Amino acid sequence: MGRHSSNPAARSMPKIVMPLVASAAAIALIAGGGAFVVKSGVFAAIGEQAAVGGGGECADGRTELSVIAAPSIAGVLDDIASAYDEAGCTDTEVTAQGSADTAAVFAAGGEVPADVWVPDGSVWVDRMNSIATSLGRDAVAVEVGSPVASSPVVFAAPAARAGDFGDVSLSWASVLGADLPALLPDPESSAASLAGLTALSAHTDQSDPRPFNAAMIALGKSIPASPEAAFGSVFAAAEPTVAIASEQEVVEFNGDENTDQLVAVFPTDGTVSVSYPFVRVGDVAADGDRAAAVSGLEQALRGAADRLTEAGFRDGEGNGVVSAPGVLATSKPAPAVEDGAAQLGILRAWGVLTLRSRLLAVIDVSGSMEEPASNGLRRIDVFQQAAMGAVSKFSGEVELGVWLFSTGRNGDLDYEDVVPIAPLADSAHTQQIGALVQSLPSRLGGGTGLYDTTYAAVQRVRESYDPTKINAVLLITDGKNEDDTDGLSLEQLLADLQQLQADDPTKQVPVIMIGFGPDTDMDAMTQIAKSTGGAAYLAEQPEDLGTVLVDALSQRTCRPDCG
Repeated sequence: MGRHSSNPAARSMPKIVMPLVASAAAIALIAGGGAFVVKSGVFAAIGEQAAVGGGGECADGRTELSVIAAPSIAGVLDDIASAYDEAGCTDTEVTAQGSADTAAVFAAGGEVPADVWVPDGSVWVDRMNSIATSLGRDAVAVEVGSPVASSPVVFAAPAARAGDFGDVSLSWASVLGADLPALLPDPESSAASLAGLTALSAHTDQSDPRPFNAAMIALGKSIPASPEAAFGSVFAAAEPTVAIASEQEVVEFNGDENTDQLVAVFPTDGTVSVSYPFVRVGDVAADGDRAAAVSGLEQALRGAADRLTEAGFRDGEGNGVVSAPGVLATSKPAPAVEDGAAQLGILRAWGVLTLRSRLLAVIDVSGSMEEPASNGLRRIDVFQQAAMGAVSKFSGEVELGVWLFSTGRNGDLDYEDVVPIAPLADSAHTQQIGALVQSLPSRLGGGTGLYDTTYAAVQRVRESYDPTKINAVLLITDGKNEDDTDGLSLEQLLADLQQLQADDPTKQVPVIMIGFGPDTDMDAMTQIAKSTGGAAYLAEQPEDLGTVLVDALSQRTCRPDCG
């Protein structure tokens, strides 16, 4: 019979209770705990499944197998394995563990006595290899087989509000355009979310990543820790909202006797699926009995399509009839995501865009901001629109403060501290920033005191440096330095910034500079940004400022090593 005990002495497994972080320190912590083990009932034997040793008295003894499976499929695999054990001479233990965590433990060389791994997506095998390479280790030996099950990625919507979306198309294009409110469980641990981001990326112009980056920033504003948390949020949302999830997750939620029910809606512009490959771990073939037992288990899984569809899964090719509330009986086409490298690239971009930051925004309010931009708007009007759009996309965990600058702004100083750095989760703080942005036209005047302000801003962020966050200065200007009094020269500024970094190299504060309009001194801005590990951007037309802001913010956390 299958062994489904949490006794660590029987078969020790690492317990993963934190999201995967791609660092050696985090992985070392991950590798040190106990285990999550599935405990479930045993079905009757499946007579047609292969049995190692042919049943009977098992003269050669019973073969012990260990399977690690993604939590979403571990329960049904446990049932199938129990029936397989009853029909033959194996004892199979199924351990439920997040695929991202398993990948981290394998990559770090953690002791994982597994014969088989069934992750929710082959991307986690690629993630394992990538982490192993970054740690200077050899990749774990695995053999990736074809999927034993799959589940399409859908929009999960409250059944009672399914007709409330009006003219909004339930499509990836609508998510990209911010027309469809959507929630995305953390793709660092959710294969359905990562596959959903891949589908979203496929509907963007690959020559211009900014719309996709903007969509990820918006989705990252609130990141549910799990599909269940996302489902709870869509029911509580004031406006009709969907959660990006797998069809199987919808089936499982509806089957838990929840009063609230979900419907799984296929995006009108197509979708993809999450696959569950059968992965052999280590040199299973070296042990003939074990190899035969693993092959028999694989046959049992592939021969248990009815059991899998009862649990809400399609087969490995996307076929099968799922008879459950809220889902289509027969799936629409949903190819599996095969490009692991592309998915890892998206995961890295997600990490960059959603990493929590402390930003000091430094805004040029010199008199030139009164000059016309386009469509009858002034430069300051264009900035107001772009700024509020950018702030609205930030997570509440982002900390933001605001300075204004122009020559002689604050007595002898060219800058004014108007909003302190504080979390955007504080609604009063966010309202204060909004009110300030609206008041900017009344605050214009003077020249551009660029150099003194830049140095003071970097100093201020270093004084309150938070090593757990990305600390940066975001400076927006339409001109060049016009402080011809006793202010810093460009050469002095660069030397002083380098000295700050030399005094304490642990407090790196990149300066991200955005210029817009024809008067911007991009040469000086580029030198300043480069000296801090930042970057300089130019919106050639003021109306391009919004897209340039997104581009700059999307790379704020990878400086100075952005690709």
